[in-house]
Amino acid sequence: MPAVVSIAIAKSLEAVEREIPPDLAPLLPFQHGHLQVPDEMIDGKGMVKIGGGSGFIVDPSGIIVTNKHVVADKDAAYTVLTDGGEKFEAEILARDPMDDVAIIKIKSPKNNFPIVALGDSGKVELGESVLAIGNALGIFKNTVSAGIISGLARSIRAASEMDAKPAIQELRGLIQTDAAINPGNSGGPLVNLHGEAIGINAAIVFGAQNLGFAIPIAAVRRDLDDLKTHGRIRRPLLGLRYMMLDAHLKEKMKLSVDHGAIIIGQMPHAEAIIPGSPADKAKLKERDIIVACNGETLTSEHTIQDFLEKMEVGDVMNLKVMRGKKEFAANVVLAERK
Repeated sequence: MPAVVSIAIAKSLEAVEREIPPDLAPLLPFQHGHLQVPDEMIDGKGMVKIGGGSGFIVDPSGIIVTNKHVVADKDAAYTVLTDGGEKFEAEILARDPMDDVAIIKIKSPKNNFPIVALGDSGKVELGESVLAIGNALGIFKNTVSAGIISGLARSIRAASEMDAKPAIQELRGLIQTDAAINPGNSGGPLVNLHGEAIGINAAIVFGAQNLGFAIPIAAVRRDLDDLKTHGRIRRPLLGLRYMMLDAHLKEKMKLSVDHGAIIIGQMPHAEAIIPGSPADKAKLKERDIIVACNGETLTSEHTIQDFLEKMEVGDVMNLKVMRGKKEFAANVVLAERK
């Protein structure tokens, strides 16, 4: 418990005013040209509190793990509040470009902060008892809820409650739990009965009961190792957009196969192949269908993203590709995602 922290998010009044949508401004209280903000939303430095989340200390020097969406705003200031009531400024060390993980550090000369030990998410079992800890609703710090592991390797599409215009992100390989997770719990630890963090509380399903999701702690271990070795988080880039195929899409698009990943720009002005990327250098083209990766068939449950999660920058991804009715092999050297 002493190693679980709350993270307060604040911005200047001017920054908050700039981000107000024009159609919403007439409905808000303004006086003398400035937004009127309740006193309880102003911190000691005159900044406006705009949100909060959770995190947990993993190194005595004050290194904290949290969700990327908690500290996604590069214009905001972040303050760490400990269970003992201390307040510290936070420095953002790294944000994972693929997973919803971020690493921050307390700005303090102290080197004896309590820590949460990291467990092994690869050994998590269905039905195992767990606790979720975090700053529930941004009000009730270090709230503890109990539950079990309800599912493994779950995939969801999630949007951050902290964004005015939230981008949808696909999260894969998640741990599902029925331990109560609420807004504000994001970034807190999901711990086993040995007191080890096996995941980061990351997402809930609104309108449902007892459906919470955590990012496996293996992703955190990888990111911490990258930060220590390279000074940043290094994630592999293939450089293409794709859609997973099934029997319905095969018929609708008149394709020759009902599985695999078809390379396609899924949004207007979104390129199917990123120029200069490993996929581009491997001469892959839009409408090519990648049917297998590293010798394994691609399906909706086993996607390209699942392979990328297990690979490193510089690794070679061996692809089996269909172009029309012709099949060929492509060996792609993965680059670093920026």
